[in-house]
Amino acid sequence: MSDGILPSTEEPKGSNIGYIPPPRILGLPDSLRNHLIAVIGEFVGTFLFLLFAFFIAQIANQDKTIESPNSNPAQLIMISFGFGFGVMVNVFIFFRISGGQLNPAVTLTLMLVRAITPTRAVLLWITQMTAGMAAAGAVSAMTPGPIAFANGLGGGASRTQGLFIEMFGTAMLCITVLFMAVEKHRATFMAPMVIGFSLFIGHLLAVFYTGAGLNPARSFGPCIAKREFPNYHWIYWVGPILGSGFSALLHYILKYLNYETANPGQDAEY
Repeated sequence: MSDGILPSTEEPKGSNIGYIPPPRILGLPDSLRNHLIAVIGEFVGTFLFLLFAFFIAQIANQDKTIESPNSNPAQLIMISFGFGFGVMVNVFIFFRISGGQLNPAVTLTLMLVRAITPTRAVLLWITQMTAGMAAAGAVSAMTPGPIAFANGLGGGASRTQGLFIEMFGTAMLCITVLFMAVEKHRATFMAPMVIGFSLFIGHLLAVFYTGAGLNPARSFGPCIAKREFPNYHWIYWVGPILGSGFSALLHYILKYLNYETANPGQDAEY
């Protein structure tokens, strides 16, 4: 448990007689060293993911021919590709380092199903939020004009409608993480790609109505850079938290029922 990932219940195999542990790096015990590795990986992964996604959203939202409140499919697809493929690439890169969570809601889900410890979760939450602010500030500094990638309600959506859109968009992402990455099976190697597709369709669903937060770090960073918070900003926190809780509950129910027996042989050799 000391390295942030909950340990296996299996007994260690073999004998440790004569084993010489490797020297400590920077004088840090393994628990602190592993937390440091996870924090570095999660910061860089979240920063790069949001940097490219914010850039793409900024470019897409510069189209002056789009008159609000009308939607534009090409604009929505461009933004969805930016976030979906941005997360896919960075999850592929960093999943072996920090888990490639890149989202406080995903981290909350993993903590709720006890895939990571509360200590690791808190460290990653701080890291993800800091990376989101850094990415938003960098894009704001490198692009002319006002910030155009902040979230906001649109299409006539109410706060309640926006809340549930954020909830279900986040739930789709977190369920994908749980059953493609946390649950180990023959398709787990495809998890980063499917996670990217999940965020892609989540954005297709939500961009027009809420701006598609689905990630508190994504929603918070631009507000800091813009120095402006809408009075309904809470939906970008409560919605993802509800989606995370729904996903964890579904996971617990199916695990309790031994879901693997309902459709046996899925991981059998061909």
